[in-house]
Amino acid sequence: MRWPFFIFVVFSIKQDPIGTQKYTLGKEERLKSRKLIERVFREGKSFALIPFRVFYLPGHLPAASAIPAAPAARRPLQAGFGAGNRNFKRAVDRNRIKRLMREAYRLQKHLLEEHLEKNKLSLAVFFIYVGKELPDCQTVTGKIGLALQKLLKETDHGR
Repeated sequence: MRWPFFIFVVFSIKQDPIGTQKYTLGKEERLKSRKLIERVFREGKSFALIPFRVFYLPGHLPAASAIPAAPAARRPLQAGFGAGNRNFKRAVDRNRIKRLMREAYRLQKHLLEEHLEKNKLSLAVFFIYVGKELPDCQTVTGKIGLALQKLLKETDHGR
């Protein structure tokens, strides 16, 4: 009676196909450096795309030999997400909004990332949700997509 279980375990293990790693949002892709976040707000540009406010700081990628020990600094695209506590008093609501924003960004960032890598540019982006009501997934996905398209155009014109 143990054979069917053993066979089930062996055949239930799958190998991930190559190319599924494109839709990840790892630690090195997140905007975590306090200094860089402050620079994005102080020196960067911004635009409003209701219900979001998007801050971004374009730049050029340093040479790989310039920063050998810091692979995160060589990422072409880093993003941060926030929701203010003025409109959302409960942390549960703010965390849900940030989770929706991260998911929408993760699924749509690849075009902007490819553009930046091709042109040897870098971009630090911070999305802030400024709406007054809890958004649904479709709204967040659509607006994040529009924001990424606008960032693509801005980085293309900035060259």
